[in-house]
Amino acid sequence: MAARKSGRRKYGKAASKAVESAMRRRKKGTLKGGRGRRGAVKSRKQAIAIGLSEARAKGAKVPRKRSSGRKSSGRKSGGKKSSGRKSSRRKSSR
Repeated sequence: MAARKSGRRKYGKAASKAVESAMRRRKKGTLKGGRGRRGAVKSRKQAIAIGLSEARAKGAKVPRKRSSGRKSSGRKSGGKKSSGRKSSRRKSSR
C-alpha cells in the first residue's frame, strides 16, 4: 500500500458539486453530451468527465486533463499482422 504525501485535496469542493450535479442530471436523463446535439448521456464515467469539464470551465480546482498521446499506447501500427513471408501454399504440381 502506497503512503500518501499529505492531506491536500486533489479536487476542490466546487468540482465535487459540479460532478454531483452532472450525476443527478444523468439520472434524470437531461445530461447531454457533445454540445447538446447527441442524446442523453447514460455512462457514469462520461457523466463524471462532463462534470469535471464544467468545473474546469468555471475555474474550480481540478487537475489538468491527460494528454491525448497517452491513450494509444497499446498498438504502434494499425495494420494487419503479417507472418513475414508470402503465402506459398498454392504451388501447382503438374
